[in-house]
Amino acid sequence: MDRRNFFYAAASVAAMAAGNARRHSMQYHLSCGAIGVKASQQQAIDYAAKYGFDCVDADGTYLASLSDAALARLLDDMKAKNVGWAMADLPVEFRRDDAAFASGLKGFPAYAKALRRARVERVTTWIMPTHATRTYLANFRVHAKRLREVAAILEAENLRFGMEYVAPRTLLVMEKFPFLHTMAEMKELIADIQHPNVGIVLDSWHWYCAGDTAKDLLSLKASDVVSVDLNDAPKGIPVGQQIDSKRELPAATGVIDVKAFLASLKEIGYHGPVRAEPFNDVVNKMAADDALRATIASLEKAFAQIV
Repeated sequence: MDRRNFFYAAASVAAMAAGNARRHSMQYHLSCGAIGVKASQQQAIDYAAKYGFDCVDADGTYLASLSDAALARLLDDMKAKNVGWAMADLPVEFRRDDAAFASGLKGFPAYAKALRRARVERVTTWIMPTHATRTYLANFRVHAKRLREVAAILEAENLRFGMEYVAPRTLLVMEKFPFLHTMAEMKELIADIQHPNVGIVLDSWHWYCAGDTAKDLLSLKASDVVSVDLNDAPKGIPVGQQIDSKRELPAATGVIDVKAFLASLKEIGYHGPVRAEPFNDVVNKMAADDALRATIASLEKAFAQIV
């Protein structure tokens, strides 16, 4: 779809959605970086309020730098605009060697405390589905040990910790040893970490690429899901040949069964953030306002399938 038709289609959906009251309790999450929009923390909050998003990414480093007074002003502004926090990224490098992990962990307790001070509730990361030197079992043990330490620090601050499995088969051959890339495997890692604040970041793209189903989603409780990403896939490409960096906005092509995905989340009672993370060149090249309109319209289009 060319840029003009893409935007006109999105605007049309937004116009139709504007007249309908929202009939679900999930939160529209604006992640500016995921759609190629450059924005400061304040700009992201303003964009969310302007275009109808419920929550935004939390910049943990920025929030930690604020004085109590400045943070109070920011939180008051968010309350007035009815915008909350979705999640913050995990700043600890756990994928490399022990030294890199230990270095990142040193400042992490203070980072977690700063998030709690700012009333952020979630921290998320993703798991690389392959490794150059570690076998599956060796890599599993490293991840479980390191992420258990991360989870404990977050739990002490009453923060939830979400992990995303990454599933495209084109990534599984990038290094010698494949690693976890399905919901079932992620559930095993979570069980081994043994902290109640740990759960899954669900992405419809990885759900599709992994061959996971609505039945898999229905095996979860709402408390198992920390956050959700919603995407579609390009047409005409077999699932085994999909490229992680070439996705589509939610409900853009119909390749991914967004209705089954969202209906399952609704059935288990999930109420948290849902963001578009398309890594899409067309969206990334749009002006900020166009990209934001297209993104909120795509979420409305997707959710319209389950109301």
